[in-house]
Amino acid sequence: MRMFAAQYHRFGPPEVLVTGSYEEPHAGPGQVRIRVAAAGIAPVDLAIRAGLSRGQISLPHVPGVDAAGIIDEIGPGVSGYAVGDEVFGTVDLKRLGGASAEFAVLGFWASKPGKLPWVQAGAAGTSIETATRALDLLDVGAGTTLLIDGAAGGVGSVAVQLAAARGARVVGTGRPGSQDFIAGLGATPVVAGPDLVGRAVELGVSAVLDVAGAGRLAALTTITDAVLTIADFSAAEHGVRMSVGALGGEPDGQHGLQIAAALVEQGQGQGRFRVPVQEVFALEDMAAAHAAAGSGHRRGKIAVWTGLVDSQDD
Repeated sequence: MRMFAAQYHRFGPPEVLVTGSYEEPHAGPGQVRIRVAAAGIAPVDLAIRAGLSRGQISLPHVPGVDAAGIIDEIGPGVSGYAVGDEVFGTVDLKRLGGASAEFAVLGFWASKPGKLPWVQAGAAGTSIETATRALDLLDVGAGTTLLIDGAAGGVGSVAVQLAAARGARVVGTGRPGSQDFIAGLGATPVVAGPDLVGRAVELGVSAVLDVAGAGRLAALTTITDAVLTIADFSAAEHGVRMSVGALGGEPDGQHGLQIAAALVEQGQGQGRFRVPVQEVFALEDMAAAHAAAGSGHRRGKIAVWTGLVDSQDD
């Protein structure tokens, strides 16, 4: 059987992306297949499409590692879920893609909270996974004052909220135009300028998470020894730990997704957690979505809406 999917037949710029017919995937052991409502665009999607991180990718390739939708097929060994359940999560990471399509196979997932809009759920998976792992490695909790360098981006905006939910005090760096956005997430905003180190010391920062990869590791290590990066591959030169995340071979199950889902359900409105989404594109406009995701400074994620469920909002 065939489905419609965004895909590319050669590596290159966003313009290589087209939408057309593609063979349907099916759920294997420990997996579920969903009819996709929304998907997200992660940095790894851009790198693979550009040919910078090909791995075992074969062409044509359907991009996307994050998705949300309605289960329509359950693989052997899966319990606690049924056809028709609404879920969000990440694809089978061995495929490094497949989310931007009519159907996608998930390897990690959790039940989608009713308060979480589809586009937020679709963009959430790897950001939650990456942020949760990083906070665990830094042992962030009550009593921690955590500096997140790059707090306005897709992972940073999620990490701010998850750290605050653990009882940590959070300081977040960003451009001058992002200060109010960062404050709205629950962090003390600071500009990532020449006085960053002095400001961090003044605020009592005890741990640092670098998600920006802006070449500031040497400076950040003068604040504290507890520094972790997910974005700067020069980490070893500075004696800094690096976590490459689930997409780099550190799969860590579903607990981060479940924690975030529980936070969404707490409190009023969308609860204590949201996935900031800067812009939403139709699946047919995937080239424009990739261009937007790679355009530089963003506030949150870029999401793709398939139109396969009744509404973008619950």
